[in-house]
Amino acid sequence: MAEARRIQEALAGRVRIEPLPERIELVAGADLAFSRRRGLAFVSVALLRFPQMKIVEEVGLHVKCSFPYVPGLLTFREGPGLVEAFRRLSARPDVVIFDGQGYAHPRRLGLASHIGLWLGLPSVGCAKSRLIGTHEELGPAKGDSAPLYDGEEQIGTVLRSRRGVRPLFVSPGHLSDFETAEELVLRCCVKYRLPEPTRLADRAVARLKRELPG
Repeated sequence: MAEARRIQEALAGRVRIEPLPERIELVAGADLAFSRRRGLAFVSVALLRFPQMKIVEEVGLHVKCSFPYVPGLLTFREGPGLVEAFRRLSARPDVVIFDGQGYAHPRRLGLASHIGLWLGLPSVGCAKSRLIGTHEELGPAKGDSAPLYDGEEQIGTVLRSRRGVRPLFVSPGHLSDFETAEELVLRCCVKYRLPEPTRLADRAVARLKRELPG
């Protein structure tokens, strides 16, 4: 585990925090779930036309897990399956939204940053829960937000994606920044709490788990 943390610390310096591309036509969402009994990871990547949020392509697969579950080191467990799923896409996304952390990570290299760097793609972390950091209370309306801090450093944004729902924890991955990451996630939240790309990927993962025999 110490070696994995050293790798994260070394790679974190290569992550670039800068605005997302001005022209975005294809947005991918990536999600993953595990079956502890089977020892498998189920992976899905959904590719959508932006801003219409119309699905273009979907890739799903399952792989054997070879790394234990350790909070803060999820990329070493989830990364191989995710990278393989992206390799199977027939089109290259302009940006990827991951169901996980980006910069909002103890070593500033969450799943979205690590895989974004690995793929060389602009990426955004959009997590359903907080890993680290503190924030002020935010309002109840869609679009209300507050900076997420680790000490005095901003590491992400807490974003209300629909009125009255629990907020999302958005952070830059690679080749994105706080403002454009927040804007992208909000524009992708069409009807639901989750952005459409990761919502569809999550739904596909659940279907994969149900359909695999045994």
